[in-house]
Amino acid sequence: MSIQEYVDSIQQSLNKMIQTSESLSEEVIRWKPSEAEWSILQILSHINEAIPYWLGEIIKIIETPGTTWGRGLQDQARLSAVANPDELSVKVILDSLKEQKDHISAVLNTLTEEQLTIESPHINFAKFGNKPVSFIVDHFIDEHLKGHYGQIHRNLSKLKK
Repeated sequence: MSIQEYVDSIQQSLNKMIQTSESLSEEVIRWKPSEAEWSILQILSHINEAIPYWLGEIIKIIETPGTTWGRGLQDQARLSAVANPDELSVKVILDSLKEQKDHISAVLNTLTEEQLTIESPHINFAKFGNKPVSFIVDHFIDEHLKGHYGQIHRNLSKLKK
């Protein structure tokens, strides 16, 4: 995909998440389908933390090609974003996600198509190896948002049962 196609796809996913969430009551947004599953608010908070993280990794690679990128599932910032849902504000998270759209556009639109091909190693080289910047945009931002949008709908389908 081109940079503009990525920007459009990512922003479309964010718009869907925001519009869906804004139509829900706070009670529904905070509802957890099970102890092992995240509430919609936790999903939104996770996305709100993940977008700037991955954009930062892209910037780091562009500035210093060959530098390692990525994090593990036990990353403290990642875990903290979903750890205390009772302390999260629905309005603050939704407002921040709206601002993320501009941040995404600002970072990705500074890239060239050539920069999308710059390869660097993941910190867990055995799992991902050397990957181009486009892999991060595609897998860790675009697909990631689409997957969590699906998760929001799975939560809602469980609520209706």
